[in-house]
Amino acid sequence: MPKLKPATQRARREHILDAAEVCFARTGFHRTTMQDICKEALISPGALYVYFASKEDLIAGIAERDRAEFAERFEQLSTAPDFMSALSALGQHYFDEEPAYKRTMCIEIGLESTRNSKVGEIYRSVDQHVQDSFEKLFARLAAEGRIAPDVDIPTLAKLFSLIGDGLFWHRAVDPDFDAKTMVPATMKLVGKLLNPVAPAAGPAGDNREDPN
Repeated sequence: MPKLKPATQRARREHILDAAEVCFARTGFHRTTMQDICKEALISPGALYVYFASKEDLIAGIAERDRAEFAERFEQLSTAPDFMSALSALGQHYFDEEPAYKRTMCIEIGLESTRNSKVGEIYRSVDQHVQDSFEKLFARLAAEGRIAPDVDIPTLAKLFSLIGDGLFWHRAVDPDFDAKTMVPATMKLVGKLLNPVAPAAGPAGDNREDPN
């Protein structure tokens, strides 16, 4: 049997991860079987086990993929000249544009992390990575004089994570969740927490940016 090209292997691996996300969101981590994932992906068990030996391995693969995607989007955010606009665009992606089942899947994995030590380690590492990334960014923006929060940077990063978790939860469980209203409203709240500072101001003008 000819060996698959690396690009084909990557595509098949991504396809399996997509199927696993759908299954975990639909029936939960415990109720989902490897056979369910095979059926969703339209592949044989043998083809699945070439890439993933267990559901925990699938979660690790999903987490690593999400971490890589977040890192790419975060790099764009951290270098954006208009930080608040870039942050708003990031919020629109995760809380509005991304399929809602991805948020349900995250909740399922979060619940499983309280019962399964391996899943818990994966889940907490991703969560900590996101929080650390924002804490470092907020610290840099504060050092550059671009934000002037009223709370210390570690607390600010934790508050930011709590707000994000709340949006994740409601997007997943509330069928009437209105992202078009709630995401901009949340950004106004985040703007007040960050207290962005304008890069320059006239002698008699206010030097704070509009947090909206």
